[in-house]
Parts: sequence; C-alpha cells; structure tokens
Amino acid sequence: MAPNCLSIALAGNPNSGKTTIFNHITGTRQKVGNWPGVTVEKKEGTIHKYGYELRIIDLPGTYSLTPFSIEEIVARDFILESTPDVVIDIIDASNLERSLYLATQLRELDCRVLFALNMADLARERGIKIDADKLSELLDLPVVFTVGNRNEGIDDLLKKAIELAESPTEISRRRRVKYTKDIEIAIDRVRRRLSDVVGDGPYNPRWTAIKLLENDSVVRDRVADATGDRAADLMTAVAQERLTLRELYDDDPEIVMTDERYGFIAGIIKEVVTTSTRRRVDMSRNIDLVLTNRFVGFPIFIFFIWMMFQVTFTVGAYPMEWIESGVGLLSRLLGAILPEGILRAFVLDGVIAGVGSVIVFLPNILILFFFIAIFEDTGYMARAAFLMDKIMHLIGLHGKSFIPMLMGFGCNVPAVMAARTLESEKDRILTILITPFMSCSAKLPVYIILAGAFFGARAGTVIFGIYMTGIVLSIITGRLFRTVLLRGADAPFVMELPPYRAPTFKSLVIHMWDRSKMFLKKMTGVILVGSMVVWGLSAFPRNIDYDMDYSGRIEALKAAYGTTLANAEPGERDPILRERKERIEDLQRARQAEHAEKSYMGRLGKFLAPVFEPLGIDWRGSVAIVTGFVAKEIVVSTLGILHAVDEGREVLKETLKTTGMTPLSALSMMIFILLYVPCLATVAAIRRETGSSGWMVFNIVYSTTLAWVASFCVYQTGQLLGYGV
Repeated sequence: MAPNCLSIALAGNPNSGKTTIFNHITGTRQKVGNWPGVTVEKKEGTIHKYGYELRIIDLPGTYSLTPFSIEEIVARDFILESTPDVVIDIIDASNLERSLYLATQLRELDCRVLFALNMADLARERGIKIDADKLSELLDLPVVFTVGNRNEGIDDLLKKAIELAESPTEISRRRRVKYTKDIEIAIDRVRRRLSDVVGDGPYNPRWTAIKLLENDSVVRDRVADATGDRAADLMTAVAQERLTLRELYDDDPEIVMTDERYGFIAGIIKEVVTTSTRRRVDMSRNIDLVLTNRFVGFPIFIFFIWMMFQVTFTVGAYPMEWIESGVGLLSRLLGAILPEGILRAFVLDGVIAGVGSVIVFLPNILILFFFIAIFEDTGYMARAAFLMDKIMHLIGLHGKSFIPMLMGFGCNVPAVMAARTLESEKDRILTILITPFMSCSAKLPVYIILAGAFFGARAGTVIFGIYMTGIVLSIITGRLFRTVLLRGADAPFVMELPPYRAPTFKSLVIHMWDRSKMFLKKMTGVILVGSMVVWGLSAFPRNIDYDMDYSGRIEALKAAYGTTLANAEPGERDPILRERKERIEDLQRARQAEHAEKSYMGRLGKFLAPVFEPLGIDWRGSVAIVTGFVAKEIVVSTLGILHAVDEGREVLKETLKTTGMTPLSALSMMIFILLYVPCLATVAAIRRETGSSGWMVFNIVYSTTLAWVASFCVYQTGQLLGYGV
C-alpha cells in the first residue's frame, strides 16, 4: 500500500451500529460489490483525513468468527488474508457481554484491534457505567466511546486507529485468553507439532492450534492442503488431543473452550461494569409492549405497510409530474430539432418513450426505499419478523424467513440472497421459492399506471391490496410446498430484538440511495436496450398495407376544413380549428394503432392473444408481460411504445382507457404481474442460491401457472358478477 495509506476494517455484531458508523465515516464515498467468490455484500469507502488516505471496509455483521455462516467465514478470511492495518470492533455498550465474545476472538487473531464502545448514550440511559480505562488495561487494547447515530466520537476513533496503525509496539502476549492448564498443554503440543510440519505456517501458530482443537473445518482443510503428505499424522495427533480433552471434561473441546472465553468475559464484566441502583426505564421494552402485542401489534404492522404504499403513491405524484414535464420538454425539443425519418422515430418513440415512461417513477422508488430504510434502522424490521413468526409457522418456517420476504418489497435479488442466513437447507429453498411473490419496486410503476388510470383516489388502497395478495399467496404456496416437496420439522427460532434507535437522516438517505442506484443503472442498461428492441419490433416492417388511406383522408380533411374556415365568421373559427385538430389526431392514432397491430410486435401479440384473452388482457398487454421477464420496468415502457405515447403517464392512462381495458382487466393484469415469473436477474439468483437448475425451472413454471389461474379467476368471477364493463 502507498505511503500514508491505511486500511481499516470495521467488525461487529449485527445491530451494533457498525453500518451507521461506516456511513458517517465514508458518507457517499462508498462502493458496493460482492466479496470474491461469494454473494455477500461488500462495502468499501475511501476518505482523506489527518494526512492519510483511509480505506474503510465494512465487514459482514457476525456474532463470532466460528465458520458456521458465510458471513463469519468472509469476515475472518479478510482479517487473516488481507491483513488490514487496524480492525475496529464496534461493540454495543448496552450489551457488553454478548459483544465481547467476538472481541475475544479478534484478540486471539494477533492483529491490531481497537474497540469502539458504541451506543454509549443508550448504556447510560439503562444505568450502565463502563470504566473504559480499566477495560483498555485489562484487554491491553485502546478503547473509545462513540455514539454512531449522532456522529459522536468518530473523529477520536479515527485518530486512535491511525495512532495504533503507526505504533511500533509489538502485539502483547498478555492479550491472549488464558485457558485451563490442560487446554493450554494441548494447545502447546499441537502448536509444536504444527511448527515441525509447516514451520511458521500461513497463520499465527497458537491461533491455528486453537482452531484445530476446536475442529474448525475451514482451518483444518487449509492446514491439510499446506501440509500435504504429512497432514494425516498431524490430524491424528490433533484427534488424540481432542479425545484427551473430551475425556477430561466430559464434553467437546470447542464447547469447553467457548465456556472458557465466556468465563474470561464474565470476569471482565465484573471489573469494568457497574449498574446504578435506579435504572432508567427501558424505552424499547415499553414500546414493544404495544408494537409486539399479540392483539394490536399485527394491525399496527398492517397499518404501517398500508401507509408506506399510500404515501408512496400520493406524495410521489408531485415530483413525478416535474420529471414528466422535463421528459415532455426534452421530447418536444428533440422533435423540433430532428428531421422526419427513422432516426427521429427511434429517438422519440423508442428511447424517450421507453426510458422516459419508467424514469418518472424514480420518486416512488425513492420513497419506498426510504420507508424500508426506516424500518431497518429503527429496529422495527426485526419486530415485523417476530410478529409474523406464528403465521410463518403455518408454512413450516419461522419469523426469520420473513426478513428476506420483506426485503423483497425493495428488490427480489438481494432478498433471495438474504435467505442464505437460514441454517436449514429446506427452509432456505422454501424461502427462496416464495420470496418472489413479494412485489419488488420494479413492479410498482406498473401498479401505479394501471391503478391510477382505473381506480382514481382508491389507487393506493388497491396497490396495498395487491401487495397483501402476494403475502397471502406466498403463505398458501409455502404450506403446499412444505407438505408436498420440502417436508421437515420446524427449525428452532430465536429472533433478536435490537433496541429502538432514532435513525439519522444521513443514514436513511445513504441506504435509500444505495438501493435506488440499481434502478438508475437499469435505465441506461436493460431498460434502454429493452425499449430499443420493443420499438424495433413495433416499428418494422415500415411498409404496412393499411386498411384505408390515412394520409389521403387527413389531406382531404384539411382541404374541407380550409374551405369551411374561409367562409366562417371570425368568432366561429376557434371551434372549427379544434374540431379539425381532434379529427386529424383520431386518424393519426388509428394509423399508429393499425401499424402497431401489423408490426412484428403486433404479430407476436396476436400469436399470444389466445393465451391472455381469458384474462381480459389484450395483445398489447400480453407483449408487455412477455418483455417484463427481462425486467419488470420494461412492462411500462412497452405499453408506452405500443400505444405510441411519448407525452407522459397521464396520456398513457387516458390511452389505456380508450383501448378497451376496464378496471377489471387492469386488476387482472396487476395480479398476473404480481405472480408470474420474476425478472431474469432473480431467476439467475434462484439458480445460484439453490444450486439447482431444477428449482429454477420449477419456480418459472409454478409462478407463471399460478399467475394465469389467479388472473383467470379474478377476471371471470368479475365478469359473472357484472364488473366486466
């Protein structure tokens, strides 16, 4: 690394405030990707401070460095392999005992570690007083108090990290956890045997010996690879030491050593923590008496979700109009500049009509992600999972599976990936299969167009009903799959309920923007390309054999009205001009409609029409549904192109009403969009996360079949009840 450049890794338990501190340090100077070889999200940010270039890495939140989950393996491997200059362990000061387990494991790695006692304000409110100087002395590590959501102590934390990184002092042996005499003897024997075989080895010999005694599968495999032919003798010696310890303690060595660490932690707690006799009221516990109450908690949760969609639809309408006006202005400017011809049609009817019809929904996407960020940052997301636990047990899952499903409201791809935190393979596959029934943000523009056009002031409630339909059908589907395909007992479930916290506006904006960037990237990628393809198929062939001579009829109208205008009185001319304009526009629309119907896209639509006709969806809607397999946003752009609309969503709404679509057929189409095969990226994620093409194909076939059956029932039942007009 270049001079004055330092790498700082942030580690910590989930809900310790680690990401909040990362956001405060890096702000918008972040880049998000995946760790090499895995799909766990990787966040990095680079800042310049105090004369140094600081590369900040946000490690996945973990409770330990034992390789039970991919997050734990990723965090440990980064510290071991990439050797950051400093590791900052973000510790929840209000829950010190739980946080110190990860801290003791970090100490054993023999890296430069700094402890940040975060949420110091919450600890004080609970009457908890921590002697930071004593803690630093006992652990032989620097300790800094921080309040991440208020940006307090962050500068001191960075200064201390730089000081620690530049310190010439060797890491003290006093930092190591001291185990009982028998365990220490076993560690020393394995360490010496290891040194005889591989010398110093890739990792610290003592730490490696401890991991081998704990039967750490990842370390065991790597040591076996490094020792080659001598691996068998080494592993035999380790197995003998493990057997000796098991006989001495009547338990597995890893359990005994874990107890030793917790004993060490208990001693530290007694030395450094004092609790006042008069503790302040635990506000989180009091709030939970209401929000997780078995009678009122669920209605409150439903109200919050309804409010989210209502605000998304109503408040988002205002900035949508501004963007729409900008798109319309750009279209008119380009229309005035570009000459008549294929290029003008491509730019206006393909690019502007396609991308412009989707970009106007950016405010709605931002508002939706803003609400999801509030749920996550306040701690309410965990409460939602807790509330849904009993309902999820109906399908043989638990509340933890509901978190990926809630994430699906934003985007199904990270939601499917989030299922990897579930311990049971059957739970993981079942959660992955039902998560796409959660309406992602990409489907929201379709709902807004159709509900706004046909349901007026009730549009927000209708959209909320669509989302709830997805939840209900996911539960029914889950019960079916659990009974027929993925049988097994319910997994045990303990859901941690983190304390409520007031989210900072900066953190909310960063979370909201991180997710909305995916939407904007689609604008210049898949949606632009998809819109161009749809336009090309709907614009060609250019030579259409029309049923009438539209150009001749328009010229004849102009001539006839020209004579009428010449003989009319001045006061009669405006109504005549308006009538002429309307009749010419009717003929132009009729020509565009016939051209679209006889284009390549129209022929495809006619081919698909018999499949969708029982659902009340015309050939244009069927084509839009097919293109939506690539990305659901393309459904709106396809409708805009096929209806030759380049003047905004209001014109598209009015045009949809004139093509024979009814409120019932609009509802049927929304149900189909809700349930049918997810986008291409989600399908790929299902294949990757399940490790099976079979589950991927099954998901495509089942979801599309369910969508057709559900839409058929909605439309045909509505027809029977007289709602088809």
